[in-house]
Amino acid sequence: MLDSHDRKILALLQGDSSLSVAEISDRVGLSSTPCWRRIRKLEEEGYVKKRVALLDEAKLNVGVSVFMAIRTNQHTREWARSFVRAVEEIPEIVDVFRLAGDVDYMLRAVVPDIATYDAIYQKLIERVDIYDVSSMFAMETIRSSTELPLDYA
Repeated sequence: MLDSHDRKILALLQGDSSLSVAEISDRVGLSSTPCWRRIRKLEEEGYVKKRVALLDEAKLNVGVSVFMAIRTNQHTREWARSFVRAVEEIPEIVDVFRLAGDVDYMLRAVVPDIATYDAIYQKLIERVDIYDVSSMFAMETIRSSTELPLDYA
């Protein structure tokens, strides 16, 4: 179970993983060594998966987000494995979710334009048999966050 110090540490790391232990300890109200131990424990226990830098999609010319709703008529382990391999081999596909309901999978790809999306679509359907794909292009990002709520831990 996490205490208030752990939650504060996680909130700070989610906001800026480049903060030093000294900066975190100062903001949390702990001395550096206990704070460092807590951070290490949170990492060892898997609360912190990894620390990353968030890059600007527009500056990298991949500012178009495409959501792909995938339906399949094959629900075998073999098909699922080939699907996972296929999406893992396409770096433009950045999110993949298996869903309950009418849509089996929801993917998000980041691309510079529709032509590039079409090439990705062609790669995907060459690698795995898909029953139906419905693509939606994001017109505007209203909210996007990597920060998770901490009240439930």
